[in-house]
Amino acid sequence: MHKRSSLLGLNQSLKFSKLNKESAFMWDPVRYKSSGGSRPKKKIYYRVHELDRAMDLQKKPSLILRLKSIIQSQKHQSLLLRDLKKEVGFVQKWNFMAVIEKYPSIFFIGGGDRAPPFVRLTEKAERIAHEEANAKELMEPVLVRNIRKLLMLSVDCRVPLGKIKLIESELGLPDDFDKSLIPKYPEFFSVKDVNGKPYVHLENWDSSLVITAREERLASEGILDLAVHPRKVRISKDGNYLGPYAFNISFPAGFRPNMSYLEQFEKWQKMEFPSPYLTARRFEMADPKARKRVVAVLHELLSLTMEKRMTSAQLDMFHSEYFLPSKLLLCLIDIMVSFISLTKVQGVLYFLKKLMMGPI
Repeated sequence: MHKRSSLLGLNQSLKFSKLNKESAFMWDPVRYKSSGGSRPKKKIYYRVHELDRAMDLQKKPSLILRLKSIIQSQKHQSLLLRDLKKEVGFVQKWNFMAVIEKYPSIFFIGGGDRAPPFVRLTEKAERIAHEEANAKELMEPVLVRNIRKLLMLSVDCRVPLGKIKLIESELGLPDDFDKSLIPKYPEFFSVKDVNGKPYVHLENWDSSLVITAREERLASEGILDLAVHPRKVRISKDGNYLGPYAFNISFPAGFRPNMSYLEQFEKWQKMEFPSPYLTARRFEMADPKARKRVVAVLHELLSLTMEKRMTSAQLDMFHSEYFLPSKLLLCLIDIMVSFISLTKVQGVLYFLKKLMMGPI
């Protein structure tokens, strides 16, 4: 089950992985000092080597998976090399040619004797590709659960179908989920028109699903028991705190907070906040607890994705459904809790730090 779900997660990274090779940087908060007419200090960026490594490791699999999909979409399950340029463009063609030559166990090149050269999957690669269908079938209960949680997080328990389609690969959903998956579970959700637009509606609220991924982790580690039997726990120098309302965080390399900063951060980690599954209409964004709840909402949204990440454009797309701040990026930089910001050509990615900072 684990291997098959990993295969599905790797395949879903295909549509997401059109990333250029650029460095990953992390915000380091530098306090502005007012000293007469002097200019304030500039923000400093630090390279995050773990994220650089994650991006580099992802590039080759993304090329392999994309070429696999192109080959499987052909009528005879093979692709003429001269047609590769039509599929991926002239520049990318050479990257794919290099992949074909480097992985003969995956791609077989045929032709010759006046027959044009072509590429197809090897028998071993075809067998593995067929297992993907079985993996998707096994993952269906997880996908259904994630869609339900996605709808329960929203203000009105409904999300436009078009917006879910824009992140279907991140959620691990099939391309035709609105026809193959949603009608299959009418007791959980349905598609209805609202002002001429199709929306996915939640049919039944399930209180057993309101437990967040953060709370599940804390419960497994026994940290939630601290709320019942509190004891004095001091915050560490890395900003982490053992408490039922704390987030798992990691300061940027080179950042050495002083005691005053750690004391303020400890207060933030101890501060209670409403559940992400409570409607956001009940809270004012000026309230510090409501701002911390925004972090919990984003944390839970990312936890529902296959690779625990989304672009800033994708997150901003759900502004009205989840009552997210209008200046989301600035809000995250200001809070600086569980997220790393990466400057990329195609947008800013938000990674769940616990999953992306460890071994890939």
